[in-house]
Amino acid sequence: MVWLRQWFSTIAQFSTGGQVVQGKGLVQLIFQGYSLMNKTELIEHISSKADLSKADAARALDAFIGAVQTTLKKKGTVTLVGFGTFAVTERAARTGRNPRTGEEIKIKKARVPKFRPGKALKDAVN
Repeated sequence: MVWLRQWFSTIAQFSTGGQVVQGKGLVQLIFQGYSLMNKTELIEHISSKADLSKADAARALDAFIGAVQTTLKKKGTVTLVGFGTFAVTERAARTGRNPRTGEEIKIKKARVPKFRPGKALKDAVN
């Protein structure tokens, strides 16, 4: 794990505006304003902004994720106006290649979750 932190530090130092933020045993890599947020950090953010305990925030987040999963399993969509839409699309069966051997393989059709950002989210990011 130490080598990974050193690697991230080296990459961050050579990138423009990059820095490494360490906290709570996690290494957060930031490149030119991009940052990574994990589930624990999201729960902490929800907890502080909504004046909830971390346990309540975790249950709320888990309930949201569960509701989205259940709806998508039923081929439905979840639309949060201004934020975006979660939906399922069907990927057709196709022929691919095994990169190791080069032989053709058949790839089954699959249902794939998609997220389409809403206008307000797009505007907030730009």
